[in-house]
Amino acid sequence: MTTAPPPAVDLPRFIRDLAAFVALDEADLAAIRRTAPLVLAHEAELATAVYDHFLEFPEAARFFLDEQGAPDPDKLVRRKHTLARWLRETAEAVTTTEFSYYLLAVGLSHSHRHPARGGRVPPHLMVGTISLVQSALARLLAAELDDAPAALAASTAWNKLLLVQLAVLLLGYHPPGTGASPGGRSGAMA
Repeated sequence: MTTAPPPAVDLPRFIRDLAAFVALDEADLAAIRRTAPLVLAHEAELATAVYDHFLEFPEAARFFLDEQGAPDPDKLVRRKHTLARWLRETAEAVTTTEFSYYLLAVGLSHSHRHPARGGRVPPHLMVGTISLVQSALARLLAAELDDAPAALAASTAWNKLLLVQLAVLLLGYHPPGTGASPGGRSGAMA
């Protein structure tokens, strides 16, 4: 029995396979590209809403605080800029090899953070962040598109793409084949 190479060896294949599994197709990518201008018109407010939300929760806020424990404006500006860049590239429905490895690098930078920078971002916060973005996009598309079926189709398409991206972001936490579970244990769930 042959096994597939680890995802990072052929990340485009991993993404193609996962996209097929979640039924992310050309119609979905077209819906994302079609609604991208609506999303990008709200890019700054989406980034601000996400980071304002992080600051409400100590486990997430700790990554954005200064030495006195107050929100660090410079860190927040840099992180909002990074989130906006990711959102712009996602809005273009970028599915290139370069973008797939960019996502992997983002995931690794969160899963292998230096202790001086707050340490590793817990994987459940990565999942939660994608959920926040998915929910914000669903509300935005429902508000901006007069056609409810088109809004639902666009929201569904964005959700599929973000799920594929989440799988890539999480590769640094639990590489396939390591036997590690999200709780850090190997084997079956208790």
